[in-house]
Amino acid sequence: MNLSTENTRTHRYMNTSNTLENISPLDGRYASSVKDLSDYFSEYALMSYRLKVEIEYLIALGNKSGIRELPPFSKTEQSRLRKMYENFNSAGAEKVKTIEATTNHDVKAIEYYIQGKVKKALHPWIHFALTSEDINNLSYSLMWRDGLREVYLPALKNVTRKLKKLARHQKELPMLALTHGQPATPTSLGKEMAVFVKRLERQMAQLKSHKLQGKLSGATGTWGAHAIAYPKVNWLAFTKRFVKSLGLEPNLITTQIESNDSLAEAYHMLIRINTILLDLCRDMWLYISRGVFLQKTKKGEVGSSTMPHKVNPIHFENAEGNLGIANSYFAHLAQTLPTSRLQRDLSGSTVIRNQGTPLAHSLLACKNILKGLDRLVVDKKAMAQELDAHWEVLAEAIQTVLRKSGKPEAYEQLKEITRGQSITQEFIQEFVSGLKVSDENRTALLNLTAADYTGLASKLVDLI
Repeated sequence: MNLSTENTRTHRYMNTSNTLENISPLDGRYASSVKDLSDYFSEYALMSYRLKVEIEYLIALGNKSGIRELPPFSKTEQSRLRKMYENFNSAGAEKVKTIEATTNHDVKAIEYYIQGKVKKALHPWIHFALTSEDINNLSYSLMWRDGLREVYLPALKNVTRKLKKLARHQKELPMLALTHGQPATPTSLGKEMAVFVKRLERQMAQLKSHKLQGKLSGATGTWGAHAIAYPKVNWLAFTKRFVKSLGLEPNLITTQIESNDSLAEAYHMLIRINTILLDLCRDMWLYISRGVFLQKTKKGEVGSSTMPHKVNPIHFENAEGNLGIANSYFAHLAQTLPTSRLQRDLSGSTVIRNQGTPLAHSLLACKNILKGLDRLVVDKKAMAQELDAHWEVLAEAIQTVLRKSGKPEAYEQLKEITRGQSITQEFIQEFVSGLKVSDENRTALLNLTAADYTGLASKLVDLI
């Protein structure tokens, strides 16, 4: 049961002041690019999710046969209760904030808000036997899950889809490879893009299958208040059912706080994804610098305040910066949230409120990568010229054929004549012509060019 996205977007509770005055660029300069995440990580969203957990818990208590003092809710009553979070709006959020100004406790403000919406007989059952962390841990996990599923993953999927299309279109286009920044065995442009597709898809699969945990076990994780009130109720079974009904995995052995290990695992997954994207951005930057890619110009756009000719790879650079910020946040979240002094401290409370921030930076990076990819034009002529300027990369092929032919000093022989040298086609062909190898091998080497020496590169693209 997810919150109604349509309703949250209609009644979004957020600062509507001039974005030029906001401190964070996420709420200012980049607000339009990440605004969809506010449905899942804003203060308004947190209130909505807390309402959902409190209401669903109340309904679940009513449905528990062992709790005779709270009769089951009819379908009509359940629907009326659920409308409280489904139709939650800015006016409701303002009311909660007004209550919080008195309570100085945000979760208690939600409890009192619900009390103001239901008959007095239900007041004792709202937040029954719970601690704030029972509501918060479930809410924050649901916020993360839904924001990831509804906003971030579709953007990341668009990146992989775009890369896959580029890989398939250019799977046979030969390209000089560089290892340690030096000319190396040629590859294909498509194959290099396929590497990133494969890496990203592996991480996405893990992220999609990952299960977040949740607890609902009271002040110190013992169900103490639950058990004293209703000792005959199987609270472990009740909790399992309830947490699973929210789409989370029950964590039954905790302190007051849910350990947040599963959230930390998710943050680390995002760190890995962002690291792969960072690697992609840097490679794209270098490919553009090398001339593998040209960039489409845009009318009216300026590349430099002083150099009119420039078309800078700004989208990949922007993504790189945002990925670095995101990973710093995620690392702190993953390190901080699973630690708590003894049964509970509040050091993680202010930290977890920020989990949407690194996801927003990650989303912004994905959108900039897409913009960068859309502006690329492959310069096949420049790539062919680069390959033609580096005949020395065939030394590997020649020495491997010599090894096959039983020449024990093949590597050393090729190293002597090619290392650090500028080698031409004529030189290679003259050298090959004098080799004592079979006619078949000699012909193969004489016909070989750097553009032909791409091995199984094109076939590898077919694997994605």
